[in-house]
Amino acid sequence: MKKTYKIEVDCANCANKMEDAARQTAGVKDCTVDFMTLKMIVSFEDGADIKATMQQVLANCKKVEDDCEIFF
Repeated sequence: MKKTYKIEVDCANCANKMEDAARQTAGVKDCTVDFMTLKMIVSFEDGADIKATMQQVLANCKKVEDDCEIFF
C-alpha cells in the first residue's frame, strides 16, 4: 500500500534526512520525500500496521531533524 502525507521541513537536505530515516523504519518498503511540494510518499510492507509504522517514521525523522512534522 502507498500513502501520501503532507510534511513540514525547512530545507532540501533535511528532507533527504527524513527520507533516509523513513526508509530505515520497520514496515516501510520505500519512501520518497519531495521538498518542493512538501509531501512524503510511503510504500508499506504487506501486513504493516500503517498507523503504528507512521508513528515510528515520525519518531525516526525527529531524531535526525527535530523540527520536522508529518501530518497524518
